[in-house]
Amino acid sequence: MVSLCWPIRWGTEAHGTHCREGEAGHNVFLGGKMGDTSRSPTISTKLQKIAEQARRYPDMVFATLAHLIDVEFLHEAFRRTRKNASPGVDGVTAAEYAANLEENLRDLHERMRSGRYIAPPVKRSWLDKDGSGKRPIGEPTLEDKIAQRSVVMVLGAIYEQDFHNVSHGFRKGRSQHQALQQLWQQCTRMNINWIIDADVSGFFDNLDHSWLRKIIKQRVNDGGILRLIGKWLKAGVLEEEMVTYPEKGTPQGAVISPLLSNIFLHHVLDDWFVHEVQPRLKGYCFLIRFADDFVIGCESEDDARRVMNVLPKRFGRFGLTIHPEKTVLTRFSKPNGRGNSAKGKGTFDFLGFTHYWAKSRRGSWVIKRKTRKKSLRRFLKALWVWLRRNRHLSLKEQHKMLSIKLRGHYQYYGVIGNIRLLGKVVHQARRYWRYWLSRRSHKGYINWGQYVDSILNKFARPEPRIYHHS
Repeated sequence: MVSLCWPIRWGTEAHGTHCREGEAGHNVFLGGKMGDTSRSPTISTKLQKIAEQARRYPDMVFATLAHLIDVEFLHEAFRRTRKNASPGVDGVTAAEYAANLEENLRDLHERMRSGRYIAPPVKRSWLDKDGSGKRPIGEPTLEDKIAQRSVVMVLGAIYEQDFHNVSHGFRKGRSQHQALQQLWQQCTRMNINWIIDADVSGFFDNLDHSWLRKIIKQRVNDGGILRLIGKWLKAGVLEEEMVTYPEKGTPQGAVISPLLSNIFLHHVLDDWFVHEVQPRLKGYCFLIRFADDFVIGCESEDDARRVMNVLPKRFGRFGLTIHPEKTVLTRFSKPNGRGNSAKGKGTFDFLGFTHYWAKSRRGSWVIKRKTRKKSLRRFLKALWVWLRRNRHLSLKEQHKMLSIKLRGHYQYYGVIGNIRLLGKVVHQARRYWRYWLSRRSHKGYINWGQYVDSILNKFARPEPRIYHHS
């Protein structure tokens, strides 16, 4: 492991000497004195230089990074922070914070620089999860989001050079549909016969803090940065006027949580699979991961079962559990074309879609995708609940929000071969809307003819369409 030594501290000159074992040090200038914006490089230039160092020296340990986070850096972090999110425990909104932005950011910088920054508790709320329970969501304060964003900007520049192409979640320029496209390409072009659909039990709630620190220290060993991360991991959770302090996990909703999860899973899964698993397997195999959701494809059944057996041991070593019932091995080989069956037997779910082999219009076998049953039920249930709760709104307001919800659904699930289920969503939305409009009052019943003539013809809803043609 190569160490990177900076003979400076947070708040001093933003340049130093990289001390590499076996070499004379080489200077990397990253800016002038803090606050000297006239001589200091832009934020993007600083991040580019960090990224370039990380790319050129993959074994380098960055020992001092915190000094890069100055007031100008916090300004950029504020610009990148969402302004319309709910306020945290302090109740401060983005507009209130921006009213005295310069003074607030200078005060924040001074507290971060001196070590006096205290991570406030995270306000917890709950969201429905696939109709099978609740998902906890943390709501940090705006100032905490700014501080976290600044650290994410620095660490992201480094770790983006380390992450493998198998990872798609929470990364700039990557999306669920890119992961789905890569999955389609791997299964189509390679002789993939088996799919491991894995599930990590409560990943964000069970992430081990000690292991996370050890993993980060292998690349970043800056005391200021590590202390800030430790404060965020140990920040209390406010729920029902009671603050609790977690021993493990990272709040879902925190700005830094996605990056920390990617760093953790890069070490636990991605890097391990690429450098240790793949070379030991006889046939072709691949891994595709989005956040904590991942699938592994294998050419041979023996390879697939070997990976299945070792996955629980690998994750168990780092304090995580592979759900034994939700992690399944599915035969997903291309049908041989015999018989008149229009659909293959093997299916698996990934990123809200059910993947299966089926015949195209030309008679060849292709991989198709359709909306997963759970995802479809969840969306329709949410639509039903929203229409029930908002039936008092005007027709114009209801139509506007209903159109937004439908377009959002089409934009994600609008893939080739899924138009039938998109049409089902439209049909159900029409039924649901009429049902709850008829219950606005005891004399408000609307028959279908009246509904079509006076409402549907006047308020046209967006029709389903295919957004993703690959």
